[in-house]
Amino acid sequence: MIKVVRGNPTPEELAAALAVVQARAAATAAAAADSGPAVPEGWSDPSRIARGVRHRPGPRSWARSYWPV
Repeated sequence: MIKVVRGNPTPEELAAALAVVQARAAATAAAAADSGPAVPEGWSDPSRIARGVRHRPGPRSWARSYWPV
């Protein structure tokens, strides 16, 4: 839903703005459908945090367990 918060647009201005929003949404949907399944980037892979990290028990070990050493 689109709501005009400020100002008083004419019907033509409102139609033009709505056409741009609809065209952008259609282009985004078409690009997502053509690209296939999304593959996560390396930086967002949760397993990279645990790679090569040896957790040692001790004070504040819960805090060290999240960030790579």
